[in-house]
Amino acid sequence: MSRSSALPAWSLIAPLTGWCLLGSLWLIGGAGGPFIALLAAGMLACVLAAVHHAEVIAHRVGEPYGTLVLAVAVTIIEVALIVSLMLTGGPSTTALARDTVFAAVMIILNGMVGLCMLMGGSRFGEQRFGLYGVSASLATLAAIAVLTLVLPNYTTTVAGPFYSVGQLGFIAVVSLVLYGTFVLVQAVRHRDYFLPKEAAADEEAHAAPPSGRIALASLGLLLACLAAVVLLAKSLAPAIEAAVASAGAPVAVVGVIIAAVVLLPEGLAALRAARANRLQTSLNLALGSALASIGLTIPAVAMVSLATGWTLTLGLDAKSSILLLLSLFVATLSLGTGRTTVLQGVVHLVIFAAYLFTTVIP
Repeated sequence: MSRSSALPAWSLIAPLTGWCLLGSLWLIGGAGGPFIALLAAGMLACVLAAVHHAEVIAHRVGEPYGTLVLAVAVTIIEVALIVSLMLTGGPSTTALARDTVFAAVMIILNGMVGLCMLMGGSRFGEQRFGLYGVSASLATLAAIAVLTLVLPNYTTTVAGPFYSVGQLGFIAVVSLVLYGTFVLVQAVRHRDYFLPKEAAADEEAHAAPPSGRIALASLGLLLACLAAVVLLAKSLAPAIEAAVASAGAPVAVVGVIIAAVVLLPEGLAALRAARANRLQTSLNLALGSALASIGLTIPAVAMVSLATGWTLTLGLDAKSSILLLLSLFVATLSLGTGRTTVLQGVVHLVIFAAYLFTTVIP
């Protein structure tokens, strides 16, 4: 079924099923083992539907607007999930935002980017992309990540890993300014930096775009899918926390799981683009998602912290700081030539494996 003429039935049924499961959960007031598995299956179906609708929108509006729509939509809902969990959990959850944002950056910068490079390199040998857009993304990401996750350990007004009230407000504004400037460059002033060189054999890229009516329907369904994913993930959070605790794993693992679930739509879309020899689109999705995640989440949780008077934990420990700086350094090197092979993909995936291993066994 052509995207330009109609939406497949499964992409309509998936969000409806997800919301029906949420309604059933709210009616019965709890979930047992089999129902938890059903919730997880419904969440996965909504993720797959979200990827499809995001690709429909991207095909209609073109790059880089399509990737920007998915990145911002997912991040806004991610922020809503984190803030709601913080407000529900109280002061004991003040490190949740840091753990989730750091996990998102590591998943994207090493897991998602590494897998795209590996899959694309395995299939096409070597893939190319525009240097200017990737360089702008990495520079902005490095600045926001270090200012928000590393610098708090070294300020002296308040002992780390915390910012004082004034410092937290300043960092929140700086994060918004950097992300807003990046969006301006990506979408308006230097849009050509982020445009992919479409592969001649990519039939999807050259297919007729969907109608405006189909694109608007996909936008509404995308938001419905993403909201269902987040609410289902929130419903599964107690079971996830119990499983993590029973396994004796650190609390930070919960942040990794939340970030992985929220980033599933973008990750699958990035992998599909890499397999179609559109690495530029994959990198736009990945790096744009990382920037949106940290550039919008930190100001939002900073406002919650300032409004409630809770002390927000932002600074990473020494191990995590080293892994973050290593990831940024390696990404700068591997994405600094405009072409990638399987080697760069394996290097990023090894760093990602080290991150996961040291998170579970610190």
